[in-house]
Amino acid sequence: MDFSLTKEQQMLLDSLRDMAKREKFKELAVHIDRTGEFPQHLMAKYADMGLLGMTLSPEYGGEGQSALTAILAIEALARYSPMIAAPVFESNVGPVRVIDMFGTPQQKAAIIPGVCKGENSVSVCMTEPEVGSDLTSLQTTVEDKGDHLLLNGRKSFITGGGHASHYLVYCRFGEKPGYKSIGAVIAEKGMPGFSFGKQEEFMGLRGMPSCDLFFDNVKIPKENLVIEKGNFGSLMMTFDIERCGNAAMCLGVAGGAMEAAKNYALQRKAFGREICEFQAIQFMMADMAMKLDAAKLLVYRAASGAGQGLPSIYEASLGKCYANEMVREVTDMAMQVFGGYGYSREFPIERMVRDSRAWGVAGGTLQMLKVTVASMIFGRRFDQRK
Repeated sequence: MDFSLTKEQQMLLDSLRDMAKREKFKELAVHIDRTGEFPQHLMAKYADMGLLGMTLSPEYGGEGQSALTAILAIEALARYSPMIAAPVFESNVGPVRVIDMFGTPQQKAAIIPGVCKGENSVSVCMTEPEVGSDLTSLQTTVEDKGDHLLLNGRKSFITGGGHASHYLVYCRFGEKPGYKSIGAVIAEKGMPGFSFGKQEEFMGLRGMPSCDLFFDNVKIPKENLVIEKGNFGSLMMTFDIERCGNAAMCLGVAGGAMEAAKNYALQRKAFGREICEFQAIQFMMADMAMKLDAAKLLVYRAASGAGQGLPSIYEASLGKCYANEMVREVTDMAMQVFGGYGYSREFPIERMVRDSRAWGVAGGTLQMLKVTVASMIFGRRFDQRK
């Protein structure tokens, strides 16, 4: 399997490195973490560079590029901060891909061009107060009222909540339990009865909007139905693309931590010589490199499958699981290389350690994904209700 970069992909990464220097991404990452404010001026710059919607359909303003190309861009930006990479993540491997793949021409025309221009954004709404890993037990419901749909329920920990313009809401059609009644509709910010809770304050990923969503008899036009009930499998297959994006964030954070540790080890002296001369530091750097490269191979393989249509559930689950564990281990080792300075807010490592903790919870927990992998190994489904 060939993972060598194309000429276009290498040019993209070179342009992102140039942009990082020009826009002072290292300083910007500190500002975002301290203030919780995303620099909105970047959206226009991302749009001009074609970074928003690069994987989306060209007829609606996208670039029609491979998922792997988007993964490379997300990884490159996340080396500085996942928040700096977030708009590229959301517009390429987020829920807008569901609309691009399964939406009607009217839905695509109404949403995708705005996403590519940085004017629209789409949030995925899955988690509920009593429903996380078990998505087949969703309680948010939709009723057919003839000329419209009526949406009721609550969603929790919704990334982009209160900020996004559109929300892809996973919901239950009727009272019948199980996955066969689950579909998805688009709710738009400002619809009567659609409100937001307070913004969450997280340990890391500061600046990432997230809150509860409340739906109180929200009238959803029937033309906003994206996935009809019974097509839960389509929703989950597209979610595997998002899991590749989650893993790409891990690659970026870990890569940034390893680079910082390397530079520090070349400068810091102890016992009269640079600490890179000590075997303990060499072992940690070698371990970081092995873990990071192994994760890249798994994630790139899964993303390459996505370039052919949809990633393998098995490959996406393996890639995400390993990358989620890897980023915690690599950032921890990088902090150890820095010693006491690694725990100081004057250096980037403590932020990277905090940011590394989120990915094993978001987009499917490590434990549930390992159950999925095990079910494929054994060729049987393991029902967690028993």
